Amino acid sequence: MIPLTVAQIARITGGTPDRVADPRALVSGPVVIDSRQVAPGGLFAALRGERADGHDFAGQAIAAGAVVMLGSRPAGVPAILVPDVPAALARLARAVVDRLDGLTIAGITGSAGKTTTKDLAGQLLSALGPTVWPHNSFNNEIGHPLTVLRAQERTRYLVTELSARGPGHIAALCEVAPPRLGVVLCVGHAHVGEFGSIDRVAAAKGELPAALPADGVAVLNADDPRVRDMAKVTAARVLTFGRRAGADVRALDVRLDRLGRPSFTLATPAGSARVRLRLHGEHNVTNALAAAALAGELGMGPAAAAEVLSAAAPLSKWRMEVTERPDGVIVVNDAYNASPEAMTAALDAVRVMAAGRRAFAVLGRMAELGERSRELHEAVGAAAARAGLAGIIAVGDDAAPILAGAKSQPGGCGELCAVPDASAALAALEQRLRPGDVVLVKASRAAGLESVALALAGQEARS
Repeated sequence: MIPLTVAQIARITGGTPDRVADPRALVSGPVVIDSRQVAPGGLFAALRGERADGHDFAGQAIAAGAVVMLGSRPAGVPAILVPDVPAALARLARAVVDRLDGLTIAGITGSAGKTTTKDLAGQLLSALGPTVWPHNSFNNEIGHPLTVLRAQERTRYLVTELSARGPGHIAALCEVAPPRLGVVLCVGHAHVGEFGSIDRVAAAKGELPAALPADGVAVLNADDPRVRDMAKVTAARVLTFGRRAGADVRALDVRLDRLGRPSFTLATPAGSARVRLRLHGEHNVTNALAAAALAGELGMGPAAAAEVLSAAAPLSKWRMEVTERPDGVIVVNDAYNASPEAMTAALDAVRVMAAGRRAFAVLGRMAELGERSRELHEAVGAAAARAGLAGIIAVGDDAAPILAGAKSQPGGCGELCAVPDASAALAALEQRLRPGDVVLVKASRAAGLESVALALAGQEARS
């Protein structure tokens, strides 16, 4: 964070100093919500969670070098007390943005692909200048300001990932860090249960282009009609990307290798170059195009973009992580989150990877689908059957409709197995796997199926 005194932070957040010996003490280190991540000179924001109260760890944070706690109650340490810690973090983040005159902010949203796209965009823009982008999925009212607060005087680009679970959420995040460029990837069924309809999901995603200034750029997916229509709600100039003819930034001659890693020709108004991604799954072509279009608007030519994209590594955990075991079994850990569209994309990728091998899918529930939950789970099961899998293991009662959908497909499907939990899924797989098989593990985060993939791959969980 840019250096600010305790007194300045108190004024910005509207907080009351408590046990502060020196209001002029400088906060120049990171702002964190985990006391284990405190660095000397930083600020510790104490949040009340379902399992723990950050105020209980304030003493540890100060002992580790935090200058002050930002909290909602006294904790026996130097503190700035506010009624609402997330709201105070948002005010602090906006104040930091307002002090950084040379900062360009780009926001990314969509029902799927946000995290991968921001990781690609961050790696691209880092080639142009000092860049900050979110860790993992820091994309809500807490993670968003924490990302913004990592910006410093030398930061030139800030890439934000914007998530919404209701109307107005993205608009509020845009108030914290007003973007000049906004990328919309797709509109899908993620969180449709909370919004009520896919059209309302589209309206929420459209809050990003609607927030852009007249001298900004709306980077829109030409392949998604609901995203294309967002050109009507923005005052910014529109730049399109996609596979569709007529898109400003396109992918031509897409090919996949044996592990489903795409290569394609990046075609832009400034020229063309060949890209060979290290990411798995054809759906990542769209994410790469979005990131390249964004970088192109900020001055990166197609050859340079292709070079960075081809070297770009997957940075966020449990998203199409592919591990090939010594016995030839390929484990695809895509267990961080799931929506119907993301499930289908992952199944398509596994179908390509299998190419004559046996393939299994361990699938758990997709959360927040509301009244359409059963229908959409059945549709995923039908897609899994069409992928030609040797077996589908549905984990938990909420995932049972996946098997019903698979059974409905003409021509039948592979073995269908219902299990109650992750440990039972692992046991079922271990009975069936043979050398050279392919396994996909995917579900919403709450299902906790990453443990299955990590065990199969011989890995430990990463925090």
